[in-house]
Amino acid sequence: MSQSQGMNVPRRAGAAGARGDTAAAARGAAGVVGAAFLLVGILGFIPGITSNYDAMELAGHESGAELFGIFQVSILHNIVHLAFGVVGLAAARTAASARYFLGIGGLVYLAIWVYGLAVDHGSDANFVPLNDADNWLHLGLGVGMLLLALLVWDRRDSAQRREVT
Repeated sequence: MSQSQGMNVPRRAGAAGARGDTAAAARGAAGVVGAAFLLVGILGFIPGITSNYDAMELAGHESGAELFGIFQVSILHNIVHLAFGVVGLAAARTAASARYFLGIGGLVYLAIWVYGLAVDHGSDANFVPLNDADNWLHLGLGVGMLLLALLVWDRRDSAQRREVT
């Protein structure tokens, strides 16, 4: 009986099964992150979960609304969360787009963190709006998304691309 006729042949470690595992992990991570952003964007429009809801502005630091009574939000801020969530869910359809969503999204959130540190919270430049709690959250999101991207990146694919070129 040949191997192709039904004998179990052990898989070599690091074979296609591992690649599938990182692909599934990448897609799952992007899906969870996208769903979380979508949920936060929705919650930002719900009075009670968002305190001072009647003080919510379209944009700008004048918005008095705070998600969970901590994170300053505006209509624009909530829409950004919704859009980021939709992008994350769409990116979760393929492993490659999921990995890029996590990596680029992490870099974007680190840039928003730096912007939040640099901008005067009482100025018109704080159009999102951002407060200290938002800044710390953005740091955590940026680092977390980058770590997820690194954990789910398929290093063999990268090595194979280097060998081909």
